[in-house]
Amino acid sequence: MPQTPHTPHTPQTQTSGFGAYVAEAARRDELVVQSRMGFASPEAMRAGLDAVRDAGPRVVGTITLDSFTRTGQFLRAGRAIATGESLNGYPLVSHSAANNSLLLRGLDLAAFPVQVRHGSPRPQEIFRTMLRFGLTVSEGGPVSYCLPYSRVPLRESIDAWAEGCRILADGGEDAAHLETFGGCMLGQLCPPGLLVALSVLECLFFAEHGIRSVSLSYAQQTNPQQDRDAILALRTLAGKHLGGIDWHVVLYTFMGVYPKSTDGATALLRGSAELAATSGCERLIVKTTVESQRIPTIAENVAALRIAAGAAYGVPRSHPPRSEVLREASALIDATLSLKATVGDSLHEAFRLGILDVPYCLHQDNRNRTRTSIDSNGFLRWASSGDMPLPVQSAPDEPGGAADRLLQMLSYNQYRFDAL
Repeated sequence: MPQTPHTPHTPQTQTSGFGAYVAEAARRDELVVQSRMGFASPEAMRAGLDAVRDAGPRVVGTITLDSFTRTGQFLRAGRAIATGESLNGYPLVSHSAANNSLLLRGLDLAAFPVQVRHGSPRPQEIFRTMLRFGLTVSEGGPVSYCLPYSRVPLRESIDAWAEGCRILADGGEDAAHLETFGGCMLGQLCPPGLLVALSVLECLFFAEHGIRSVSLSYAQQTNPQQDRDAILALRTLAGKHLGGIDWHVVLYTFMGVYPKSTDGATALLRGSAELAATSGCERLIVKTTVESQRIPTIAENVAALRIAAGAAYGVPRSHPPRSEVLREASALIDATLSLKATVGDSLHEAFRLGILDVPYCLHQDNRNRTRTSIDSNGFLRWASSGDMPLPVQSAPDEPGGAADRLLQMLSYNQYRFDAL
């Protein structure tokens, strides 16, 4: 559906495939909406893709992979296929060529792009399999698919992702596209300055290893004003650091504890669509109204796409003043890039020194000395910044009350929207 017209970002290089599809939607003032469906069988997964393609709004299809594939347990995924064991996604690497061909048969990937989502710190075999079937769009990153989700050492993930980028860039050529997951670290309670910095840094890493079309992610947090400021900062820094390659911004509907009521969940989804429209994001990844209860059906995913597209329609774009998010993200990016000659080595060194430090993340290569708080207006602040080059913005929790306060913060949006 069309939005209030605005001037979209124009890349300095021509692109094809996914980047061209999103750019054309932006020129037509359409927000691209996308779900994250994944089903184990090719028949069910194809039914989901067909339903999304025919949903009505400007859409992107998604093939979300299962957890065995994410962790490189391809033989285990193959046994699950053979025995009919339930899987939480599509085991792309372990399915036969015939099954993968059935899944994609007759799909026009130029008119209906399909992204493979996986969650792996070692994506090489996933990318090789994608390319064999004409799929050139994926996501993740050496930090964002390592620290929260695995015990793989960060150095190993950086090296694996460097190889994975080269595989995708060589095999996908101009159509290869990667979306960083860096703007979604932990889903919630990570202040926007760090999310924006990680998103830009991972895209610089992709470009360093041959990817010429990228998308920068940001996950909706707890205050719309702060979120708009963060997205403006993300766009500003992308323009500064990613000149010469195609890029766009993708917003994620809130990824934390979701409202239990249908009305509250719908209001949160609509809020994310309005945020995407008003801040100039080109793409939105949605959640359904049953996120807090169970895995959504195909129909519920399609309904979420339509709700989001409708909520974005006619929303005017705003230009909030630049503030602390841009300053924070710039400080983190500059401090990181000054450490080593390559982006990958700089990322590794930044986490070793604590210049980058994700709050509440228990990975062995993350210092976990940072803490956050949500103030009375819903702004996400630093309560402890560890060794990062950032000031503390709020008082730390009272002794003995940290656990209760953390639970309250995790449920902030649930309580706020369920109370509507």
